Amino acid sequence: MYKNIIILGAQWGDEGKGKIVDLLTEKAKYVVRYQGGHNAGHTLVVDGKKIILHVIPSGILHKNTIGILGNGVVICPFSLINELNNLENKGIIVKDKILMSENCFLILPYHVRMDIAREKKTGSIGTTKRGIGPAYEDKVARRGLRIGDLRDPDNFSMHLKKIIDYYNYQLVNYYEEKPISYKNILTEIMSLSEILINMVADIPDVLDAAIKSNELIIFEGAQGTFLDIDHGTYPYVTSSNSTAGGACTGSGVGPLNFDYVLGVVKAYTTRVGNGPFPTEVFNKLDAYFCDRGSEFGSTTGRRRRTGWLDLVALKRSIRINSLSGLCLTKLDVLDGLKEIKICTAYKNLNNNVIMTNTPFFIKDWQVIEPIYETLSGWNENTVGMNSLSQLPLSARNYIKRIEEIIEIPIDLISTGPDRKDIIILNSLFNI
Repeated sequence: MYKNIIILGAQWGDEGKGKIVDLLTEKAKYVVRYQGGHNAGHTLVVDGKKIILHVIPSGILHKNTIGILGNGVVICPFSLINELNNLENKGIIVKDKILMSENCFLILPYHVRMDIAREKKTGSIGTTKRGIGPAYEDKVARRGLRIGDLRDPDNFSMHLKKIIDYYNYQLVNYYEEKPISYKNILTEIMSLSEILINMVADIPDVLDAAIKSNELIIFEGAQGTFLDIDHGTYPYVTSSNSTAGGACTGSGVGPLNFDYVLGVVKAYTTRVGNGPFPTEVFNKLDAYFCDRGSEFGSTTGRRRRTGWLDLVALKRSIRINSLSGLCLTKLDVLDGLKEIKICTAYKNLNNNVIMTNTPFFIKDWQVIEPIYETLSGWNENTVGMNSLSQLPLSARNYIKRIEEIIEIPIDLISTGPDRKDIIILNSLFNI
């Protein structure tokens, strides 16, 4: 059985990672979030009840699993506490099962204000307006505040004043917005400081001990491969590394300690927000996907754009992440379609060149069209099926054809929202 598994999105996010993380962490000692912030939303359906998590790792719902927020995660303390309280109100007590790196950078109200002001003034790239980008910007600029800084209130308050002066100058003089109150923010964050500090642990040390003890650890990615700051469709990306490499830098675990990288991919494709999307569909088919797949963001409620499965992008994702295998989700959404298309290449409309890799520049994405292979659909209902043999022949042919093109195995297939709606094709996942 695999012991250290990275689970990440192989498309533009929203692939259903939360359910898969929840499924595979039943016997895990730790589940580790290693990047992103509360701009992510993972929806779980357990015994018919919907639970939405944002920054808390999905596998935390299991009794003996400890959730870890690694140093690559940016933390909005107010959102984190609110999420913990909301779970507690539902009878899910996880407050004592969360460990957090003291190197996690804080998202504070001025980050949110800057995020909103920028989207308003300079044109939208489709951020969630949660302050994620400005918080990572502070991190890289070496002016940010971290969880561990709360241990020294005097030093924290001094640096906070400098940062707020820096942002207020921009907000007032460039964005023509109202300034932020230093005193209010300081009071608010200090009221939570004890709770936050009590969650702090030496995460690399904790995980190293677990690895040496041969414990099962799940590393949970947020967003998706093509929202990665380095490898995504820049600038329509998030501000962190959502690819497999982020698991190392965002947790303090070395690359040789990972046993398996699972890419989660929908049986079709979606993306939320602006940016390139070669296989996007519109009108009736878009409405079909959106309605059948409930394609609305867990965090923002934004409607997702929908399209056919893009294997050109997926093959790129496989290379970037060194994916060991795939989990194919939402297969049941395709039920009832007469034909199903998969994109196997792109055609450049400027020169008619056939492309088998993704473009680099945004302007190049704008002049390509997908080349499709068409397969037969199926009329049978696949919801809740638990074995490959139960699936209609056309559904099995669809899965087989995907595997032939991408040249890695599909090890899991999700056939519905509940954690029980799963087909496991790799015996090492029978945990």
